[in-house]
Amino acid sequence: MAKARADSARYPYTEADVHFMSAMIGHHAQAIVMSGWAPSHDAGAVVRRLAERIINAQQDEIATMQRWLRDRGQPVPPARPTGMRMKMDGVPSASSGQAMHEMLMPGMLTEAQMRQLGQARGPEFDRLFLTFMIQHHRGAVSMVQGLFASRGAGQDETVFKFANDVSVDQSTEIARMEKMLALGSGAGSP
Repeated sequence: MAKARADSARYPYTEADVHFMSAMIGHHAQAIVMSGWAPSHDAGAVVRRLAERIINAQQDEIATMQRWLRDRGQPVPPARPTGMRMKMDGVPSASSGQAMHEMLMPGMLTEAQMRQLGQARGPEFDRLFLTFMIQHHRGAVSMVQGLFASRGAGQDETVFKFANDVSVDQSTEIARMEKMLALGSGAGSP
């Protein structure tokens, strides 16, 4: 906690940093759910390896984001694959005074897309997984671009490094997945 305070004094964080870290938790949670289906949905070996890597990397990153938020006294959203719960200004609710709604971050799959992926098996699962994960990763890259386009955002050392890693890693995975799709879904090496 003391290190986080010292870092924040040197590298102030912004509301855009907090929003990015909070929103990316749900974004990653959905990728983990999608990837977790690979073994039970008869994914090809290459898609399974890719899915395992996504799970390993993004579980660790969720822990980093939650710790970053907690260390700065910010609300820590749960890792929910459905999006981020947001208060709607001006819309009353019986319990909190404001209605809450789920907000999908860029690239996140809709309920219908998740159902479609959940029902697919074998080569069809591979094709849909790659197609939807490309969409998902592109959304994450656009979230990074939005962060860095926000005045003063991304100066905090952890946020800067994490956002850059997301951009590089997911852009690389997008290129790999596009090649895999061109080769026939689960073919090729990730």
